[in-house]
Formats: sequence, structure tokens, C-alpha cells
Amino acid sequence: MSDVPLGEHALLSDCGTGGLMTAAGSVDWLCLPRFDSPPVLGRLLDGAGWASWRPPPGGFTAAWRYRSPGLVLETTALGPRERGHELGRTAPGVLLRQVRCTRGSVPLRVEYAPRPEFGLVHPRLEVSGGAILSQGGATVLVLSTEVEMDLADATASTTVTLTRGGELGFAVAQCDPWGPAPQPWSKRRVRRRLRATEAGWRSWSRLHQRYNGPFRELVHHSGVVLQGLTYARSGAMVAAPTTSLPEGVGSGRTWDYRFTWVRDASMTLQGLFIAACPEEAGRFFSFLSRAVGTQLDRGLDLQIMYGVGGERDLSEQEIPRLSGWRGCGPVRVGNQAWGQRQLDVYGAVLDAAYTLHAQLSDLAAGTRMFLVAAVEAAATRWREDDQGIWEMRGQPRPYPAQQADVLGGPGPGHRDGRAARRHRPRAPVVRRARGTARDHCGPRLERSGGGIHPVLRVRHPGCLRAADGHRRVRTPR
Repeated sequence: MSDVPLGEHALLSDCGTGGLMTAAGSVDWLCLPRFDSPPVLGRLLDGAGWASWRPPPGGFTAAWRYRSPGLVLETTALGPRERGHELGRTAPGVLLRQVRCTRGSVPLRVEYAPRPEFGLVHPRLEVSGGAILSQGGATVLVLSTEVEMDLADATASTTVTLTRGGELGFAVAQCDPWGPAPQPWSKRRVRRRLRATEAGWRSWSRLHQRYNGPFRELVHHSGVVLQGLTYARSGAMVAAPTTSLPEGVGSGRTWDYRFTWVRDASMTLQGLFIAACPEEAGRFFSFLSRAVGTQLDRGLDLQIMYGVGGERDLSEQEIPRLSGWRGCGPVRVGNQAWGQRQLDVYGAVLDAAYTLHAQLSDLAAGTRMFLVAAVEAAATRWREDDQGIWEMRGQPRPYPAQQADVLGGPGPGHRDGRAARRHRPRAPVVRRARGTARDHCGPRLERSGGGIHPVLRVRHPGCLRAADGHRRVRTPR
């Protein structure tokens, strides 16, 4: 089980999947081939698989940094008289590691313990032509390495010593379990692919990051992280690359966030627009229209979340054999909130469409139809009860703030009517709904917490009595 604090992990991403690595050089989380695939390395949750490249414990301290711009990670192991140099990077569908000695000599401990399907599979390992083949269940993994390793208990390990100028390359890839034997990665191929990865991130940054305002470096790095959470094949953005990390110790709130929340992704797109990263907008709306299909036309609600490939059924299950991060279970796969009704997602989508309307001039017909259907659904359903943005598990309730947010929120949010008219919806329906929403929600928001400091904002009218004792703090209009 990992004893490393959550904040002491670095994100690795190839815009298709993500991994988490510690400063000590251990990859403790990696899902292949997608963000929401079962992990093949999952020590983060319960000792179920890891891969590490590090000096033996004692005598070394680690320093690490992202090689800006991008998510290419450089790790340096510092000794009292010697210094080792590690570069940890990802490429599409492959975990790449390069270890180089820049001065003196350094011992290196290498461990590889794949545990697919959340640790359920302890695979058979065998050496096969410059690689270690891992076979078990429906998952085949290949560790490419020039180093001889000892195989025991479904784990490969060795200790080697590198001298000045010495270099080793490693690659972990998932393969077709019933296809031809995979070709191992050579040290030269690992080196070239790492350079291409860094060049790719620099190219992306040149095209997208032209922001020159306050906190420029933080804004740029935030854009890189958000891009790293994007599934490039579809344009969908995951809320997180992990599942089942606790919101609080012993809270039981351990949710699977490896999916696309419509509200969160829509708001993030607006943030990327501010950071001069608008090009992904069209792809996201195209993804959303394909994932939704005819749901709105058939009178169904817009789901609050989808899989990164457009999957709708994200049914939740618990994995009782795993205890979770530091024993804070349960470990969950899937998220039952997918079936909830949250009406404000219409407002979030349409508000993003308005903000990014200049980038949406060449929308496909299906995407235009989706936006029109979203406006009309919002205009006719905004009075109905839902579960609210808090994703309360239970019966729907009236949430005045949610009702006001359906069309983008009171005040400036109603500008979505302009975005909607641009795509020719039934404008009279929208105008009537906006006017009614102002009359209906305004007084109720004042009584139930709208316009009050967010910390004191109550969820629904049933919470009013509990909120009476709080001091009402008005926010600026």
C-alpha cells in the first residue's frame, strides 16, 4: 500500500490515459489503454501493482520538475558525492522511462509488478526477445528492457549500477492478447520518442498559449494539465485520472472521477478560452452531440456525465477485495450519479456555447441540432425537481438556484438566448422561459440562499430552517 501523500504525485499523460508517479520514481497508478480502463499499476489504492526505477533507499534525495511546457517529468536523484539523472515521460499508450548517469556512478533498483484488473490478475511473466511478457486474463503487457531481471511471484526485479554516460531505456505497453507477438522498444526508440513527446508539448503550447496577463506561468501550466486530462481521440475531458481517492479520511466518499462531467467540462472550456486555448471547443461539442444522440429528442434528460468514448451506462460497483488508499475505502468503479437529473447542465453547455460562439461557426449539422434541442429542453423543463449540483443520492427536490441556472443562471447567464437564437431555436419559447425564470426564481433565491455567500448557500427550501441561524452575507451583484 502506498504511504506517499496524494499531493506528492506527478501526473503523466499522453492525452489518452494518465499515470501518477512519485518523486522516488515509482509509477503507482496507470490505466491502459484509456483513462477509465482498469489499472495495470494500482499500488495507489491497495498495493496492486507498480513499476519503479530508483536508487536503493538511503543516501539519495530526489528532485523533480516538469520540463516546461508540458507534462514531461524530469527526476534527479542526488547523492552525497554522486548524482543520477532520470527522465520520466509518457507517450501515446506507452509508459516510457529513461535513466541516465551524468556523474560518477549510481546503483539503480528496478521493480516491475503488473497487476491488471485492480489487482485481480497476477500474471505469468516470461522473457521474450529483449522484453518481459506479462500474460493473464485479457491483458497482455510488455516491458521492453535490455537489463536481465529476476522473475518471481509475478514480479520482475534487479539492481544495476550505472556509470557516467551510461543510459537505460524502458517501455511498458499494452498489446492485443490474441494478436501477433509485440516488438520490443530499443533504447534508441525510447530516446527518440521521449524527445518527440517533449517537442509535441512545446508545439501544443505555441499554438494554444498566448495568454500574457497576471499569473502567466500558472495559467499556462493549468492549460497543460487540463489538456493532459483530455482524451484526444474524442475531445472529452475527464474530471480526474483516478478513482476512489477519499474526499476525507473515513468519509466513505470515494468516487470514480474518470469520466466527463458535462457541467465541469463546459466551464473548463470557458477557462481554456480565457487562456487562449479555444481550438478544442468544436471537438468537445461534437463529442457531446454524438454521445447524446437522440436522448433529448425522445424527451429524456441530458445526462450529467459520459464515458470518454461516449458511453452512457456508467453503473457503479464496489471492489471489496481492495481496502483503498491508506485503508480509506470503498474502492469504486463507475459512478451511479450518471443516472441523476441535474437541470443546470443545460445552462452550463449553452453558456459555453455562447462564450465560444466565434469558434463554433462551422458546426456539423448534428451539433447544431443538439444545441437547439438543449435550448428547447431547458426552456420547457427548468421548473422540474432534480438532485442538484451536490449530487445528493435520493429523490429529486426543488433547487431554486438550479432552476435559475438551467438557462445559464440569472442575470448575465441569460445571454444564452443569443447563442440559442444564433442556431435558430424556437426563440419565443426561450424568451418566455427567461422571463418566467426571473419572476419565479428571483424571490425564491432570496429566501433560500441565492445571492448569499456561497458557503452559506442552502441547497433547497427544506434547508431554510437550518440556515436561519447563519448571518446573511450579500455578494456583489
